[in-house]
Amino acid sequence: MRNLVVLLVALVVVLGGVSVSQLVQLQSAETVGAAASATGASAEAGASAQPGEAGSCPAPERREPNDPMALGDVDAPVVIAEWTDFRCPYCGVFSRDTLPTLIEEYVDTGKVRLEVHDVDFIDGDVSARVAVAARAAGEQDRYFEYLFEVYDAMHQERPEITDSLLVDYAKQAGVPDIARFTADLDSSELLAELRASSAQAKQLGVGSVPFFAETDGCQVLQGAQPIEQFRGFLDSAVAAAEQGRGE
Repeated sequence: MRNLVVLLVALVVVLGGVSVSQLVQLQSAETVGAAASATGASAEAGASAQPGEAGSCPAPERREPNDPMALGDVDAPVVIAEWTDFRCPYCGVFSRDTLPTLIEEYVDTGKVRLEVHDVDFIDGDVSARVAVAARAAGEQDRYFEYLFEVYDAMHQERPEITDSLLVDYAKQAGVPDIARFTADLDSSELLAELRASSAQAKQLGVGSVPFFAETDGCQVLQGAQPIEQFRGFLDSAVAAAEQGRGE
């Protein structure tokens, strides 16, 4: 029994050392996530952290008028970057349970612009395949409709991904030209954009999803947190932005 206790204590110390080393690495790179350690396992588990503040803010901000992967006014006082993986169950929880309310309360009212960044952290090529499908839907102005279809289907488990299923999602999302969508599933350009988005996320230190960063003050939020947590996060960002504008 004594030896077992010693072994357990040693294991805790080792695991703690890994987490600390990862956090130091993130901070030294001045990444977006001054929050918690970033691993594929935490992406699967929906690990979360309290809002934090980085020493500098390299979080990307697009503000492009016709960006299919963004919602909200290009001149909104606050831009929130979201990193998501279409095979992440907790990204699904956020998209199903929280995002519709945030759109109604913050995006549609002109307070916040949401810009999505896709990654392939969880299932590699499978994650990439679904992300490319969503981008293909976005080529026909149905990105978020497709996003919701994918995550709505992810209640109990992640379904096996086939091209037939991806086309079914497109039909349900109202993608008008299914032949064009099907061809775009094999678009090397869309795949390269997804790979570049994943590489950028890793450079910024975003290793677990869902992950959110307010691009001006660089406040961050990690995980599928309760709606109250997101409201506090966004209210703080909007208040700071309005104060900065002298309103």
